[in-house]
Amino acid sequence: MPSSATARDVLALRVATQQLDRDTGTVADTAVLDLGVQDTGPDGGLWALANRGAVPGPGELATVWTLRGAPHLYRRADLPAVATATAPFSEADAAKRVFDAARPLKAAGIPVLTALDRIAGQMREIVTAPTVKGEMSRRLSDAMEAPYNRYCRPCDAVHLYEQPFRLAALRAGLELQPGTSPPVLQPILGFAPADTVPERLDVVRAYLHLLGPATPQHVAGYLDAPVSEVRAHWPQDVVEVDVDGERRWLLAADAERPGAPAPAVTRLLGPFDLLLQARDRETLVADPARRKATWPTLGRPGAVLHDGELAGLWRPRKSGASLTVAVDPWVPVSSALRAAVGEQAERLAAARGARLKAVELS
Repeated sequence: MPSSATARDVLALRVATQQLDRDTGTVADTAVLDLGVQDTGPDGGLWALANRGAVPGPGELATVWTLRGAPHLYRRADLPAVATATAPFSEADAAKRVFDAARPLKAAGIPVLTALDRIAGQMREIVTAPTVKGEMSRRLSDAMEAPYNRYCRPCDAVHLYEQPFRLAALRAGLELQPGTSPPVLQPILGFAPADTVPERLDVVRAYLHLLGPATPQHVAGYLDAPVSEVRAHWPQDVVEVDVDGERRWLLAADAERPGAPAPAVTRLLGPFDLLLQARDRETLVADPARRKATWPTLGRPGAVLHDGELAGLWRPRKSGASLTVAVDPWVPVSSALRAAVGEQAERLAAARGARLKAVELS
């Protein structure tokens, strides 16, 4: 990438580094699994991998709560290092990541990192076999005193603050059974956090590789970490890149890649696909109204990636065994776009185990 780049250059680089331009691959060589693939909604983690040509085999992946407390898919073999890599950098970082739970802990003189360790210890004692989240939550709140618990008005019950609950689960060596709702937690066999983290799993480096060029503020927003902590863990092997007048950084190895036109691919990206998780949303979608429609507070749509740009939004409608894909295009609908979206919708329906009823694209 040149030292000066446009938004289109950035998107082209991310499509390539995230391997959205390939048709086949393996779990081992799928780069987004280094940072974690968010598994939210029916078109979550497995669809994101399918869009990168990867079909996991039995037992290759595990689902755990990590960044921002969201469920993410990782290679099972990476879990010890993932637990270390995704843990808070410091006490200040931990306090930021647990949001409002930090206040009562601070008032009680309990460091947040100590609290996470104590919650994890209780979780290990409770979950010795597959356990539904609600049952574990009830037993956990009974075992913990006031600074850890709160009254939840929607549930009309007292239970732990949600973020410490989620962030402590992997510390406790617990994973989520895939596809369970409500979630079922179970022990990870032979689990122990790693003492060291491979370079590829370093979360700051992984963000810069997959979502660069970026600033410390972008990475901090993605991790829910203080900007100062991200700066303290900023890699040395970065180069400066000017993106439409903004100073950003990229790993030197990625900067050495030759500039290339955006891959001519079409993908129906799920609402939480990593390409849409970048914290520089204005780079991905310049128009403010379209940006608001792409990332609403509730009910995110998917996005259509077509010929190097985000070309519209899509939503699925499932009725029984039938699936309809409704597309709101932002570009003129050519025969090539119509055919490509239709092919991707067929793949989506197959991934969901459904029959494609229609593609609404006008």
